[in-house]
Amino acid sequence: MEIKVNFLENLRLEAKFDDFTVVTDQPIRYKGDGSAPSPFDYFLASSALCAAYFVRVYCIARDIPTDNIRVSQNNIVDPENRYNQIFKIQVELPENISAKDREGILRAIERCTVKKVVQTGPDFQIETVENLEQDAQALLMGDVQEGSGTYIEGKDLPLEQTIANMTAILADLGMKIEIASWRNIVPHVWSLHIRDAASPMCFTNGKGATKESALCSALGEFIERLNCNFFYNDQFFGEDIANSDFVHYPNEKWFKPSADDALPADILDDHCLAIYNPDNELCASHLIDTNSGNTERGIVALPYVRQSDNQEVYFPSNLIENLFLSNGMSAGNTLPEAQVQCLSEIFERAVKKEIIEGEIALPDVPDEVLSKYPSLVEGVKALEAQGFPVLVKDASLGGRFPVACVTLMNPRTGGVFASFGAHPNLEVALERSLTELLQGRSFEGLNDIPQPTFNSMAVTEPNNFVEHFIDSTGLVSWRFFSAKSDYEFNEWNFSGTNEEEATTLFGILKDMGKEVYMAVYEDLGAPVCRILVPGYSEVYPVEDLVWDNTNMALDYREDILNLHRLTDDQLSALVERLEDSQLDNYLDITTLIGVEFDDNTEWGQLTILELKLLIHLALQQHEEAQEMVEMFLQYNNNTVERGLFYRAVSAVLEIALDDELQLEDYLTNFNRMFGDDTMQAVVGSVNGEVRFHGLTPTNMQLEGLDRHLRLIESYKKLHAARGAKIKS
Repeated sequence: MEIKVNFLENLRLEAKFDDFTVVTDQPIRYKGDGSAPSPFDYFLASSALCAAYFVRVYCIARDIPTDNIRVSQNNIVDPENRYNQIFKIQVELPENISAKDREGILRAIERCTVKKVVQTGPDFQIETVENLEQDAQALLMGDVQEGSGTYIEGKDLPLEQTIANMTAILADLGMKIEIASWRNIVPHVWSLHIRDAASPMCFTNGKGATKESALCSALGEFIERLNCNFFYNDQFFGEDIANSDFVHYPNEKWFKPSADDALPADILDDHCLAIYNPDNELCASHLIDTNSGNTERGIVALPYVRQSDNQEVYFPSNLIENLFLSNGMSAGNTLPEAQVQCLSEIFERAVKKEIIEGEIALPDVPDEVLSKYPSLVEGVKALEAQGFPVLVKDASLGGRFPVACVTLMNPRTGGVFASFGAHPNLEVALERSLTELLQGRSFEGLNDIPQPTFNSMAVTEPNNFVEHFIDSTGLVSWRFFSAKSDYEFNEWNFSGTNEEEATTLFGILKDMGKEVYMAVYEDLGAPVCRILVPGYSEVYPVEDLVWDNTNMALDYREDILNLHRLTDDQLSALVERLEDSQLDNYLDITTLIGVEFDDNTEWGQLTILELKLLIHLALQQHEEAQEMVEMFLQYNNNTVERGLFYRAVSAVLEIALDDELQLEDYLTNFNRMFGDDTMQAVVGSVNGEVRFHGLTPTNMQLEGLDRHLRLIESYKKLHAARGAKIKS
């Protein structure tokens, strides 16, 4: 994690990381102002807080109340060497906690991350650089030695060389990639989380049987998502990029909608139109991209090559972003390597959907077959030793598809987790299933997986598949666990060279009657492909283009960003549009308008419900505001401070709406209850003197929205690199 430090007045310092700011000072005896804890005080507090966190996690998993549990830490300093210290952590536990849980809580504290890092002893490397911003890439792995390297199935270059190549690509873009975390809770299963230090919203996860293969996976995913603009999906690029020569790619085309809002003639082909516009409900306005919001410019579409005849077909960017998410994109050392990974992923998701929605019972992989893969068996046994039964399944549906499945059961909670993996080689598919299962997860994290159900409607509901796509935590049918499988086990093998495997996988889709469309991006230095299989590889339902399109942001974005400058008539029109839209009151504004706000601010927590409430207050529509306040307080997921503000608003509105009550009679005790500052904001909000309390003014230039501006700066690096390729 990159932490940037700013020098404030006197000895005060400010550390900024992610969306947080920490201020330190020194005691007055050390010439400071004593206005904040010292850096070493934060260090001491971090170990105590970390210990308490692990106590809390242990207790939550076992429904143990923590109301009467107390944690304390003292540091005992050696008088002859102040750097030699003992950290004594003490836990006070109620008598009703069993001996087993007492021991479990102590073991949980032993897992404290701060403690383990201190005990291991971090290595401090101190250096000067010419420019912190231009020092764009930390060394992620050691130097690659000529003639050495680790080859794995599916990679055309050694892992070490692949890592070096991808690291260089990101360095050339000016992106500083940092490893935020590693996981290795069972043998031969590694995962990690990497992110752009300057814009942590740009992140990926990697998985593999070794730390090198996991890092390769994470870097490859980062590069594929850069090339395919996935990090910036549904996000507003700002007015400068929206009006630049190109918005997404130099080879994009813009299509002007006709007067009757009909689809332009040269967008999509007949095959796609039959899938995406079967009832002629899809309009040109549904396909304006969210990123630019440039309705005057029209529809931006990207060229894809139809594999059946090599013809170019233009897909609206908005259609891709709404329906496919990250499905079907991959980077590789060579194009065939990328194609194999890309197609494997498409089969993995599509077959998983067919199995889950069809409540299909899969055959077990026999022990004699599993014994051929000792690393996999060792990982499975380690999970079972921790009390998690594991089922290893053949998900090829009779040898038709290169897909496997590893399912974990949690007897503590009754939850199950079905993880799928795909690759032409059965061993690799099984390995990917297992590593996907544990990617970024701790043993405690396995307590959150849902329980299976016999409710077929819940399993087949479209959002269940979306949950499976995002992190594999959707519902699974009990029928999935039947001992009577719907298919016989098939020890399938589609292996060959990457070229041969890509041909085989394309052939499976052709035999299914599917049209395949592919875009290839090589401008950044590594081949990346994105493959679309209409009617097969979408994540969201096709109907979302008409009924739940992300470009609804265009109806609200400008007004909401200019909220403080709207007239009463404009505010009335905005709240009326929100009411008529029938949008979920609890949808957050970040998602609605495609702008990232700091999660720790009122903007970051703002929902449609609260926005409507604040508008009614600004318009002095007290009855409507009171109705909204009651809804807010009933389902409030906001901060405690914001909740108290609205409780006070509710009380003051009750008085304002009752002719027999006078605010002056209650104000003294309201001030004692809620505080003078809160009540000043509440009374001002109710009488109209304060508008949109807590929401700092911004505009279409995104003034003050540092989180989103960092995201745009990240995209500008990519945009500039694409522009430079045109000039060269």
